[in-house]
Amino acid sequence: MELPVSLMSTDTSLSKPASSSSDEMANPSPAKSTGDPGITPLSPSHTQNDTDQVPSGPSFVVVVAIDFGTTSSGYAYAFTKEPECIHTMRRWEGGDPGVSNQKTPTTILLTPDRKFHSFGYAARDFYHDLDPSESKHWLYLEKFKMKLHTTANLSIDTDLHAANGKRVKALDIFAYALAFFKEQALKELSDQTGGEFDNNDVRWVITVPAIWKMPAKQFMREAAYKSGLVPRENPEQLIIALEPEAASIYCRKLRLHQMVDLGSQTTQNGFSPTENVGSGMTQAKEHVRRNRQSRTFLVENVIGELWSELEEGDRYVVVDCGGGTVDLTVHQIRLPEGHLKELYKASGGPYGSIGIDYEFEKLLCKIFGQDFVDQFKIKRPAAWVDLMIAFESRKRAAAPDRTNPLNINLPFSFIDYYKKFRGHSVEHALRKSNVDFVKWSSQGMLRMNPDAMNALFKPTIDHIIQHLTELFEKPEVSDIKFLFLVGGFAESPLLQQAVQNMLQGRSRIIIPHDVGLTILKGAVLFGLDPSVIKVRRSPLTYGVGVLNRFVEGKHPPEKLLVKDGTRWCTDVFDTFISADQSVALGEMVKRSYTPAKPSQQVIVIHVYCSEKESVGFISEPGVRKCGTLRLDVSGTESTAPRREIQTLMQFGDTEIRAMAVDVSTGRTVKASIDFLSH
Repeated sequence: MELPVSLMSTDTSLSKPASSSSDEMANPSPAKSTGDPGITPLSPSHTQNDTDQVPSGPSFVVVVAIDFGTTSSGYAYAFTKEPECIHTMRRWEGGDPGVSNQKTPTTILLTPDRKFHSFGYAARDFYHDLDPSESKHWLYLEKFKMKLHTTANLSIDTDLHAANGKRVKALDIFAYALAFFKEQALKELSDQTGGEFDNNDVRWVITVPAIWKMPAKQFMREAAYKSGLVPRENPEQLIIALEPEAASIYCRKLRLHQMVDLGSQTTQNGFSPTENVGSGMTQAKEHVRRNRQSRTFLVENVIGELWSELEEGDRYVVVDCGGGTVDLTVHQIRLPEGHLKELYKASGGPYGSIGIDYEFEKLLCKIFGQDFVDQFKIKRPAAWVDLMIAFESRKRAAAPDRTNPLNINLPFSFIDYYKKFRGHSVEHALRKSNVDFVKWSSQGMLRMNPDAMNALFKPTIDHIIQHLTELFEKPEVSDIKFLFLVGGFAESPLLQQAVQNMLQGRSRIIIPHDVGLTILKGAVLFGLDPSVIKVRRSPLTYGVGVLNRFVEGKHPPEKLLVKDGTRWCTDVFDTFISADQSVALGEMVKRSYTPAKPSQQVIVIHVYCSEKESVGFISEPGVRKCGTLRLDVSGTESTAPRREIQTLMQFGDTEIRAMAVDVSTGRTVKASIDFLSH
């Protein structure tokens, strides 16, 4: 029988890791013998082990990072013996004209009986070649990662919708995708080493946006277990890396020839800063294209020239502009080792480049009618995918100084289906719609004036600029030396110019050359040394609900609970850690609990969270139950009159870890936090 935990002590010591013998842990503190039936005050004691070192677990031969993106995905790896050589994945078959294919689209295809068929370009091309009568039975999914960010009550059972409207379990789709990358990477490693490569020798790293909440991170971990990427018994084999942190780690290594500096006032390579927006990136792309043949990046074991300009305490911002989200992190440099400290909790939102696709869809609805577009997507799903591919390559041609129109091919089936649906031509619809700057060309294309294209970018870019403006007003974000613009969307000259206009020279804008692979390469470096980020900020306030002694005048009367003649205050929020609080890597919060009944086998403690920094009661607005801490105390029968279970929670990592100790026996009991159960 599981009972919620009852009377709890609130030792709120945030104890710094320090090495101490485990018997120190087993000796109950003398303050316990007061015989108080309710709360057991404990004197602060050290944690059991020295957690300044992240547990390294077994030594791995290779680190493989998977950048699971909203629009495109890929992997890269490095052998632990040659950490300065980062290898990016093989070139993908397929690919779009004008779009570099170092990564593959995050698209997945399942057969009509829901078995995995293909991923990436292969999935897209196969789906595209199916006859429309067949394709409606196949399950095709794209841009599905955003569901983990936007679902309020994310659980193991959350569904996704395929292009044909059918529902599938999100966990299955993510597991299929990770299994695909596992197979690709292991095959490549086996080819490299000339023998069957053992998955136990791989440390896997999966990247997620820093603004993701705990349930989404746990969901990725569950998908990794389900896919066979790592066994549940060996969680250490998988590290969840935060995307802007990974970018930050890679940017430390940048050499001057590996980036475009938009903020320098002098001319670089003969270009003035104003011309720099488009031309710098064009040069960078050319440089990258020439180096594409080699998939190995040498990360020199030195600090890059840019970094050598940084002094102790200097601050910089990483703006990771992806397909789905934009993630901002503020870091400070700590010398001599060049460790990083997070100064302000990660922020951002769903302002990625797919916002531009939605605006294009809205434009089509305005011209051809929402009813038609909805029908077309369901009846001709492959043609819809085609249309969006055509739009994608034109979207990349948008630039602030562009004067000639952009032509977008409408698939024949679009023109044909529209005529059947409405009884008149696409051309007629355009004439009637009076949408500005969009015309019909005689070659069967939508001709978009550059202003019309720029208008599609505006809402998304405005969101990013507004967020940056607010961030730069925060006291922690003053005197920013560099702003690193990374992620695939960072290639957009329109976004670059908007950021430049907003900053007005307050800090230098640096764009790494291979901007779409920055996170991937940084994630490999993070897997090789997870302790490089020493201090993080907690995004939320976390705590548990407890009973405290009722204090007249301090506690609200409606919270009074009388139990066995003792007056208790219910629903008290016992804070573990506050929003935006600095937490060092390995730092532990320690609490003690006692089971409600001596015979209890499992203690269930509900974990609550809030965006507010100070919370008094779990019933306050904005406080929600976000997880469950389960302590399995079976098999640790104790002779002590009152059983004391001490929990240690570690917040300085990318995921929250928990462990617990049965104080009377010194035995570690199993503890896990579940953020996905409701």
